[in-house]
Amino acid sequence: MSWYIATILVLAAFFFMEFVAWFSHKYVMHGFLWILHKDHHMRDGRKFEWNDVFAVIFAVPSFLFIYTGIEAGFDWKFYIGAGIALYGLAYFTFHDVLVHGRIPFLQKLSNRYLRATITAHMDHHKPKAHYNYGFLVAPMKYYKEEWAKENKK
Repeated sequence: MSWYIATILVLAAFFFMEFVAWFSHKYVMHGFLWILHKDHHMRDGRKFEWNDVFAVIFAVPSFLFIYTGIEAGFDWKFYIGAGIALYGLAYFTFHDVLVHGRIPFLQKLSNRYLRATITAHMDHHKPKAHYNYGFLVAPMKYYKEEWAKENKK
């Protein structure tokens, strides 16, 4: 497989995962599996939450794609699995490290994208908030507000 097709597959899987994350966050985590997600909305300083089970759930398809892709000679499945795994890494770094500070690392990182996306996620955690289900992409209003703040300086 050519490097550019492999790259397109990795990127397509990565970006598709934002939709999968949004959909599962809105309809699964805030739906029938709320029992696993609700402790994430009740921050109490625990290192592990029932919500962490979702990391394992999302890792399974990535692992299976990577494993079967390697077995088939690094075919398209490997690159799809790699894209899913990269999304998982980006999600973990952004959500668990930057937003919720579960690991005290990268705390001083700040730019307009991060500030806007973090603000959107923290708004999602407000009581009775039924919006902002994305993880790496927030509603445009947050980016516009952050951009406006920067332009006023």
